[in-house]
Amino acid sequence: MLKVENISFSYTSKEVLKNISFSANKGDYIAVIGESGCGKSTLLEIVYGLLHIEKGAVYWNDKKLRGPNFALIPGEEFMKYLPQDFDLMPYSTVEENIGKHISYLDPNRLKRIKELLEVVDMSDYLKTKVINLSGGQKQRVALAKVIAKEPEVLLLDEPFSHIDNFRKNKLRRDLFRYLKSKNILCIVATHDATDALSFANEILVIRNGELVAKNTPETLYNNLTSEYIGSFFNEVNEIPLVEIEPKSTLNETILCYPNQLKLTDKNGIKATIIASYFKGDFYLVEAQLQKTIVFFENFDKIQVGSEIYLKLVK
Repeated sequence: MLKVENISFSYTSKEVLKNISFSANKGDYIAVIGESGCGKSTLLEIVYGLLHIEKGAVYWNDKKLRGPNFALIPGEEFMKYLPQDFDLMPYSTVEENIGKHISYLDPNRLKRIKELLEVVDMSDYLKTKVINLSGGQKQRVALAKVIAKEPEVLLLDEPFSHIDNFRKNKLRRDLFRYLKSKNILCIVATHDATDALSFANEILVIRNGELVAKNTPETLYNNLTSEYIGSFFNEVNEIPLVEIEPKSTLNETILCYPNQLKLTDKNGIKATIIASYFKGDFYLVEAQLQKTIVFFENFDKIQVGSEIYLKLVK
């Protein structure tokens, strides 16, 4: 088990991370989400052992990890960390980059390299030099490289940021299925809601260096208590209660996703259509209430300027 207990960290006088705690087991996938600069990458570097902490501690199977001040080479041997710069040898082949972490004495060495290339959908590039690959292809090779040694803990920083959308979904399924089969604990810093919602056992939400939420994807999504948290998964409407219930005297706002607003008759909330955005299976419709702009989903495009009525469905 990995345990992160009350860690805080600062590069200067200002703390980048403040009193962060969580735990995870082998085979888990933990997604760390938050706005740029909130401390996601710093958290991964602390867990891996690249940054020294004065406050808090990191444990693996009840053994305290001492960090870079007590290591000749920073980084824990049983972990692998993939930063956003890939860390590949550009003038070596794909095979050589991945094989760096597989012993030449292993009789199945080439078989394992090919298996890893299948996981990241790069089987046709075994003998290609890395310098001749695209950014997305380099990222896939880097993923294969860090899992080649089958670490107990894998730390990934925005692992799919350079990969085309049409290839990304299959890659995620294949990669996380492979890691689960090898019982590898994976912690991913990501901006991508699909990474978090579809695959994570638990999501950590960081804001301004603080852990503001920690729960399963289903619980965080279905219990919309913060515009900040909900905005990572979908558009979030923040509607003053008085615009839903005109007689209300409460100074409150209602949070809801676009799929929780539906067209209704004249007894609903009056709105004027601003725009309709085609999303494939539906249109995301932008509308103006009295003073608030909202978004809702509808199967059909609605003409700009039309007056409609909405109801809130939770």
